Amino acid sequence: MRALARAEAALFLRNKGTLVAALFVPLVLPFSAWSAADGMDLKEAGLSTGTVILPASVGFSLLFAVYAALVGVYTARREELVLKRLRTGELRDVEILTGSALPAVVTGFVQSVLLAVGCAVLLDLDAPPAPQLALIGLLLGLVMCTALAALTASLSRTTESAQVTSLPLMLVSFLGSGITVPLEVLPDRVAAFCELLPLTPVITLVRGAWTGDLSAYEALGAVLTGLAWTVLSVFAVRRWFRWEPRH
Repeated sequence: MRALARAEAALFLRNKGTLVAALFVPLVLPFSAWSAADGMDLKEAGLSTGTVILPASVGFSLLFAVYAALVGVYTARREELVLKRLRTGELRDVEILTGSALPAVVTGFVQSVLLAVGCAVLLDLDAPPAPQLALIGLLLGLVMCTALAALTASLSRTTESAQVTSLPLMLVSFLGSGITVPLEVLPDRVAAFCELLPLTPVITLVRGAWTGDLSAYEALGAVLTGLAWTVLSVFAVRRWFRWEPRH
């Protein structure tokens, strides 16, 4: 798995398109979320610009550095028959998928931490009163995005189509998971529906780590929702993931 991760990291660094999307896009998008947050009535919802931008930055990193990047990686390696050849060796299926995902997962983790620290400093946020929620949310998001990427890759015929098949989840997450628009400012019925979206639990936990107003019941609900999406995704990958090129 270490050898597979090193090889994948080398390929990751050579792919300029993936490198730009994974490393630089998440650094730019928080500025657009910042301008959008300035037009919201955040004080009435008990939020601040910092508690909106910081979770959004983590969400952008998970979507671009982990999810979108891995959809392309899994699809490309399948079409190049790399995954099929790896299955003839000693590695099990889960080890192949995990080893291929390690560079993107490590990138997403480091980038999320750096963005969180940078946002906290630039936006003058105090230390989070519940840092364990942020860690749980980030780890949950990394595993979930990896599983969702493998599932999306199974629906992608080519590396070009992978850029399209990954868009629905990304757009839904942008609009409904609290990344660009916090659930606290949405109507109750809309917010209740958005709470069930895949990335919402991650954003809820990260935001709750800094606001400190997330109750144990709400935190448990977010964790269970995230785990449900992860388990369903893993089950779907085990059942429908394609190891050979799609024709």
